[in-house]
Amino acid sequence: MTSSGTHKEDLLVRLRRVEGQVRGIARMVEEDKYCIDVLTQVSAANRALQGVALALLGDHMNHCLIEAARTGGAEQDIKLKEATDAITRLVRS
Repeated sequence: MTSSGTHKEDLLVRLRRVEGQVRGIARMVEEDKYCIDVLTQVSAANRALQGVALALLGDHMNHCLIEAARTGGAEQDIKLKEATDAITRLVRS
């Protein structure tokens, strides 16, 4: 999945930060904060999650996809399709 323990920890820190952002958004809703302020925080959380997704996609391409390309055959085709599908989902989200 990820290239190193340090990178994995970085991803986990980023995900915990997003988790905190989402809890903050829930608190804002509970406290009837101004809608535009809530939407701004939702946008920030989305961007943070997209950053995590892009880091994971980069890992997949740098490790799984390259290894599959070296191996060739059906595994290469499967990994390339996975990456293409993941990119498509990210672009559409």
